Amino acid sequence: MSETRVSRFELQLLEKLWDLGIASVREIQENLPEKDRPAYTTVQTMIYRLEEKGAVRRVKKVGNAHVFQAVLTRKAVHRRLISDLLNLFGGSPGPVVSHLIETGKLTLADVKELEKRLCAMEEKR
Repeated sequence: MSETRVSRFELQLLEKLWDLGIASVREIQENLPEKDRPAYTTVQTMIYRLEEKGAVRRVKKVGNAHVFQAVLTRKAVHRRLISDLLNLFGGSPGPVVSHLIETGKLTLADVKELEKRLCAMEEKR
C-alpha cells in the first residue's frame, strides 16, 4: 500500500477526507473549494478509483450513500510523493533544496530547525 501513487486531484480528495475523518462523496464534494468545484459524479468516480487503489475504504452505508474513510495516512502519501520527486533528480535532494532556498520557501530558521532534528537523529543512533 505504501507504493500507492495518487494524482494531484486524488490528493486533494484525500486531504478533504483526512480533514473530515469519515465522509460521503457528497460531503467530500461540498467541502471542496466552491470555485471550480468538480461535479458530484466526478468526485464519486475518483473516490471509487481511490478505493480500488486501496487508499480509501467504505465504512458504512447511510441510505444510498456510502461513507468512506482514508486507509492511507497523510504521512505515507506525502512520503511517497517526496520519494517520487527525489527520484526525478536521481535521488539527490540538492536541486529541490536549492529551489526551496532560491524561492524563499526554505528559510534560515527552517534550516536551523532541520539541523536540530538531524542532530537528534544522530544522537539516537
